[in-house]
Amino acid sequence: MRTLLVTGGAGFIGSNFIRYILSRYADYRVINLDKLTYAGNPANLADLPDPARHEFVRGDICNRELVDYLMPRANMVVNFAAESHVDRSIMNAEAFMQTNAIGVYVLLEAARTHRIERFLQVSTDEVYGSLRPSDPPWTEASPLAPRNPYAVSKAAGDMLAQAFATTYGLPVLITRAANNIGPYQYPEKRVPLFVTNAIDDLPLPVYGRGTAIRDHLYVTDHCEAIDIVLHRGEVGTAYNVGAGNDADGMELTERILHLLGKPRSLIQHVQDRPGHDYRYALDSSRLKALGWQPRHSLDEALRRTVEWYVNNASWWRPLKDDEGFRAYYARQYARG
Repeated sequence: MRTLLVTGGAGFIGSNFIRYILSRYADYRVINLDKLTYAGNPANLADLPDPARHEFVRGDICNRELVDYLMPRANMVVNFAAESHVDRSIMNAEAFMQTNAIGVYVLLEAARTHRIERFLQVSTDEVYGSLRPSDPPWTEASPLAPRNPYAVSKAAGDMLAQAFATTYGLPVLITRAANNIGPYQYPEKRVPLFVTNAIDDLPLPVYGRGTAIRDHLYVTDHCEAIDIVLHRGEVGTAYNVGAGNDADGMELTERILHLLGKPRSLIQHVQDRPGHDYRYALDSSRLKALGWQPRHSLDEALRRTVEWYVNNASWWRPLKDDEGFRAYYARQYARG
């Protein structure tokens, strides 16, 4: 039995990855280390098969003693643990620097000490900055030019991982993915927020004119990419993970409303995000050379996502009814 240490495994992408990896590999077990911040949810793990193959540990990746205790029990590490919302990083950047930079350092140092076979750092396309309309998609050779506190903290984690690979020979891999959508995403993020608001006939707060362009990657496509990079990727290398499912804010909003049969009158334009990056786009040729292809078009990814939230109101309603969510929402969109 081989063991993966998966950090942040109670979050959106991490829980989907654990579900994917346990279904794909009968001889794998997972140690899931998660702090259970507002976006980490034990309900995300409720349907996991065979509890003997999934050990949950509540804790912080910045806790050196805990990480040092868990690390020698694993063969490989996949680090999803991160503060991940740009809007929250603009409000308060300190937590992002702590988890996304210092926490990555703690994990890397323990992985080096205990001679981990492979360490995969899960990152984001946001580390590259912002593209103009005529710019080609980023390759892995594109310079890192982050423009908001979240992106800066993730770039710091990437550079630490690369430094450990170069300086200490740690077998590091990095994935930089487009915007993920799919089941179990905390409902303050744009797609689940818009879907659940539309279900309840509430306004959909679109930043500015809704012209910022993003690539929308279905979460299981991302999980497959991580699996391939973890097992077949070249150590010391970064891999972009993009689906080519580009849409700006208005197109995405209108697609969601159409899928739910809701009127455009629910669209509410609000003050734009400070320093809002205009466009993200990734060249994923390096990953595709390993045999990966996204399975979901934008239409399919959105349809599956919308259907999941329609059918799982018992999962998201308690989150949106929580006092913390309501306070965040009121603060964030009071500018409308």
